[in-house]
Amino acid sequence: MFHSIRRPDILSVTLAAAGILMVTMGTRQSFGLFISPISSSTGMDIATISLALAIGQFTWGAIQPVAGAVADRYGARTVLMAALITLAIGCAITPFIQNGFGLAIALGVLASMGSGAGSFSVLIGAAAQRLPFEARGSASGVINAGGSFGQFIFAPLLQRLIQSIGWMGAMWAMAIAALATLPLIGKLTGPSSTLPQHADDSRLGAAVLAALKNPSYWLLHAGFFTCGFHIAFLVTHLPGEVNLCGLPPSVASWSLAIIGLANVFGSLYAGSCVTRYRSKYVLAAMYGSRALLIVWYLWMPRTDLTYYLFAAGLGFTWLATVPPTAAIVGKLFGTRYLATLFGLTLLSHQIGGFLGAWLGGVTISRFGDFSWMWYADITLAVIAALVNLPIKEAAVTKPPLNRLLNSES
Repeated sequence: MFHSIRRPDILSVTLAAAGILMVTMGTRQSFGLFISPISSSTGMDIATISLALAIGQFTWGAIQPVAGAVADRYGARTVLMAALITLAIGCAITPFIQNGFGLAIALGVLASMGSGAGSFSVLIGAAAQRLPFEARGSASGVINAGGSFGQFIFAPLLQRLIQSIGWMGAMWAMAIAALATLPLIGKLTGPSSTLPQHADDSRLGAAVLAALKNPSYWLLHAGFFTCGFHIAFLVTHLPGEVNLCGLPPSVASWSLAIIGLANVFGSLYAGSCVTRYRSKYVLAAMYGSRALLIVWYLWMPRTDLTYYLFAAGLGFTWLATVPPTAAIVGKLFGTRYLATLFGLTLLSHQIGGFLGAWLGGVTISRFGDFSWMWYADITLAVIAALVNLPIKEAAVTKPPLNRLLNSES
């Protein structure tokens, strides 16, 4: 039987999840701003720092299904508390690191584990289990927008902090921000939210095995791999690309901020599209638009305006892929183990992220620019658009009227 949830509870659950994601994603998506300052301060080369951040991309994805499984089994509260504390520790110890191995541990493992465990899979999974069916699509869009808003806030703020108090002080500020987010966990996981009863209470292992046998699940993974590749490449190496063009660092930080702001609107729009269209078509359109946008960027002169327009266009679909991807996982397998199964798709995303961040560093070191990365990005975006089309996704249907009335009560 479906239990009704009061609308204030829907709002508090959604905003709490969005607030947590704002900090974990805003922190993680701003690490690229520290490459040059860390290199100048410690003498580490860009390839070494890029490898540490690439390890972080993979770690962020690898922890998602693990954190999701623990949250599905024991609840999200403990997972989120450990996540924020670990994120704070990773940021706090980074200024004391003087070599690549230490940086890989601090940012590549600790900070990335913390931001990953406090990210999409656990947050969307926890919210989905506490929200009525008809509220999940819009809520996932709002939650996702929280992460994008974090990037909009954190990128220029951290750039300003780096310039005013140094990169070490900026790192410690991120640690403080992570700890300050702890009170929001109670709003998301508190007893005031009534969990729905799940018809499918199959064991976690059986659910994962069934998902891995589903071809549509693998096609979804393939598209999300591409998403991770170019997001990690851009968030890590956009400051370097801007520097190659002789533009000031502020152009990079404002471009990252514009990406975040544009994705606030893109995420909300994607959440609304999930309730009206098949999510696979939404994803195909997003990936296809990215290929066209990168082609446009390569043709344009490298000016401040070009970067800002590129950032706005790319930002609209930046992480707006999350709501339709999570929606397809929910349609295929239900919400009982959504945190785990969506976490596995995020692992695919971050395998692509590892390659995007690492190969970007290798490319700039060997060839002196990022041309080959842009060509690879275009190719992968086209492939991602095509592989989503064969996914066997049920058509969008409106929820029964009595369920809508119950959600209002």
